Amino acid sequence: MSFNMCSVLFNTSAGCKQMLRMMAECGEVGRALKCVLERVSAAAKARSPDVAALCPQPRLVAVSKTKPKEMVIEAYSAGQRHFGENYVQELIDKGHDDQILMECPDIKWHMIGHLQSNKIKKIIDVPNLYCIETIDSMKLATAVNSAVQKNLQDKKLKVFVQVNTSDEENKSGVHPDNVNELVSHILQNCSHLDLVGIMTIGAFDHDISKGPNPDFERLLMCRASVCESLCLDPKDVELSMGMSSDFEHAILVGSTNVRVGSTIFGARVIKK
Repeated sequence: MSFNMCSVLFNTSAGCKQMLRMMAECGEVGRALKCVLERVSAAAKARSPDVAALCPQPRLVAVSKTKPKEMVIEAYSAGQRHFGENYVQELIDKGHDDQILMECPDIKWHMIGHLQSNKIKKIIDVPNLYCIETIDSMKLATAVNSAVQKNLQDKKLKVFVQVNTSDEENKSGVHPDNVNELVSHILQNCSHLDLVGIMTIGAFDHDISKGPNPDFERLLMCRASVCESLCLDPKDVELSMGMSSDFEHAILVGSTNVRVGSTIFGARVIKK
């Protein structure tokens, strides 16, 4: 069954049930996941020695936004553990879902969408929350730190600093010139946050044939600046960049965390 057929079937309730039954029979999510993992591994092996020395084996985050829990469970059954959600309510719903909690006990949720201050507590309360990848201000970092301290006590929460490398007004993220200040604030003042690295979404549909992705290059420069300014080892500052259309290129230039959705789960259902 093709993913185009999946998109058509999702338009009706009966179609949704039929699609899920067909996917269960053919294991399409599992096969797509295996293919993506093979591509991740091949891209990692093709990196230059200098890049490979700084980057651990890339982590695959399966972006399941707008997709039903059955697809999450199938991907988990096929070995996937890290899952990303863009929408707060969708992460809350899936994170608290009884079936997912029972069948996916080791699932690791990544919040990869914009996070408003008034939604922090709800996100922190999600079972198996692994990481927030979208810290983009000192105010948000401080608020998340306070919520973790209050609700998780002695535990730390992993976070990435989101950088707006494309300077697009419609995208969240701290300006590259202010990354050092935000990272320093987290390291010095947010004892309940574990800084993993920096992240970018970047502009969509960059043509790789015209040269390296400028957003990836800018994030690499941000890491170099952060490490030099704050005396950090580049190996300790991960790079979260690359999605379905460009994750192999992202890995080649140094990404340690790629976020892949439609290539695994098929085209997304557009929220109205």
